[in-house]
Amino acid sequence: MRIALIGQAAFGADVFNKLRERGQEIVGVFCPPDPPKGKLDPLKEAAQAAGVPVFQPPRMKDPEAEKQMQALNADLGVLAFVTDIVPPQVFNLPRLGSICYHPSLLPKHRGASAINWAVIYGDSKTGLTIFWVDEGIDTGEILLQKEVEIGPDETTGTIYFNKLYPLGVEAVVAAVELIQAGSAPRIPQDHAAATYEPPCDEKVSGMDWNIPGRALYDFIRGCDPQPGATTTWRGEKVKFYNAAYSAACHSHTPGEILEVGPTSLTVAARGGTLKIKRLRTKDLGKVKAEDFIKAKQPQVGERFGT
Repeated sequence: MRIALIGQAAFGADVFNKLRERGQEIVGVFCPPDPPKGKLDPLKEAAQAAGVPVFQPPRMKDPEAEKQMQALNADLGVLAFVTDIVPPQVFNLPRLGSICYHPSLLPKHRGASAINWAVIYGDSKTGLTIFWVDEGIDTGEILLQKEVEIGPDETTGTIYFNKLYPLGVEAVVAAVELIQAGSAPRIPQDHAAATYEPPCDEKVSGMDWNIPGRALYDFIRGCDPQPGATTTWRGEKVKFYNAAYSAACHSHTPGEILEVGPTSLTVAARGGTLKIKRLRTKDLGKVKAEDFIKAKQPQVGERFGT
C-alpha cells in the first residue's frame, strides 16, 4: 500500500523502517520542523536516507499540509507518535483513511500522557490501541489492542521503552497488514467508560505529602522520567526519580528525612517510607543521590515539602 507516515522521534523512525522491511511503500513522511539547534529528528533522517520525501509544515492544520498530503495520493495514513493536531482535511485524504497508535487500552486514559496516568492511578495493567482516526481526541473506532502488566515498581519510562514501544511498532505493522488484507475491524469505543486526563507536565507534577505513601510512590513512578515529581526543600524546587517504597509504621512527619545513606535518602511518607536514589535541582541538574548528598549536605530531621 501507499502509506503517508506522520510521526517523529525514534518510534516514528522504527515504524518507518519496519513497514518498509515488510514491503510497504511509504510515499511521504510528515514530521515536526527542525529545532533551531540540535540533531535532526530520527524519522526525518530515516526517510532522507531511504529517499522518501519529507514534509515539515509548521502545523498540520496549515493549508500546505493538506496540499502535500493530497499530492501523495496515499492509500493509508499512519500516525506514529504525533503531538500536533492532525485535522480531518488531512487525515481523511488517504483512500482508506488514517490509523493512530495510542499507548493505553482505549477508551481508558485518552490524552497526551496516557502511560503517566495509568501508573499514577495505580493501574495493574495498561496496553496500546491502534484506532481509526476521527475528529475527537482518541475517540476513533478500535482496530486492535495489546495488553501489558504494570509491575508495582515500574515507571512510565520502563513501561514505555521496555513494553509499549517495541510492542507498538509491531502493532502498527500488524494493523497495516490487516487493512491490506481487508480484514481490519472497526470496533466502536464505549464512550461512557472513557477517561481523559490532561498532559502530565509541570502544572500537575507537585507532590502532595498528605496522601497515602503508596499513592505518593505511584505518583513519583508516574512522573519518572518526565516531568519528574516535584517538591520543595530549603526553599528550592527538587524533583525525585528512581524511588522505592516500603510500608512501615512510624510517627514521623511526611517529607521528613529519616536517613542519609551513601547512595540514597530515606524519607517519611504516610504509612511508609520512600527511598530516593536520584534527584534534580536547578543548580545540580539531574544527579544521583550521592552527588546530591555531597553537594547539599542534607540532615536527618530536615523536611521536604517546606
